[in-house]
Amino acid sequence: MSTHDDTRSPWQLRASREVYANPWIRVEEDQVVKPNGEPGIYGRVCFRNLAVGVIPVDDDGHTWLVGQWRYPLQRYSWEIPMGGVPLAADVEAGALRELAEETGLVAKRLTRLIEVDISNCITDERGVVFIAQDLTQGPASPDDTEVLQLRRVPVTEAIAMAGDGRITDGLSVIGLLALARRGAAGQGE
Repeated sequence: MSTHDDTRSPWQLRASREVYANPWIRVEEDQVVKPNGEPGIYGRVCFRNLAVGVIPVDDDGHTWLVGQWRYPLQRYSWEIPMGGVPLAADVEAGALRELAEETGLVAKRLTRLIEVDISNCITDERGVVFIAQDLTQGPASPDDTEVLQLRRVPVTEAIAMAGDGRITDGLSVIGLLALARRGAAGQGE
């Protein structure tokens, strides 16, 4: 049994410096005193955006997946529609924008499904996943870095893909499994 007070950090920050920055991230190196009392360093990736994912669910119980090449992984990935929303911006408006940009879908109803820490051992990135319903189709307008393929599948198939490894993106897996727990059609809001 631990005697540590969970509300107080066992780490002591001595100094911090920015070692890299771009429009999306900032990398910091902290000089710290570790929980064992020894000096050390801790590298952190600080995100300038909140990750937002959207699971569109139509009246027939289908959803849309987005396929694209993921440069950091050097492989193709199937995911829920997602993107980044500046930390100070309206999250719901940003989620609706990302959905429309990637799929062309416009939702009249958006429900917050789950909030997560993406990779809390090295980043401060947070994410939120929404369910989008009452959908109408419009034109998609992906970013200039995106070459997207869309796939409309039953929600139950997307959930199965998240469970069996065909979908490996963390925010997508978490969102789809949270949706399964709630009920595949997103009911029970």
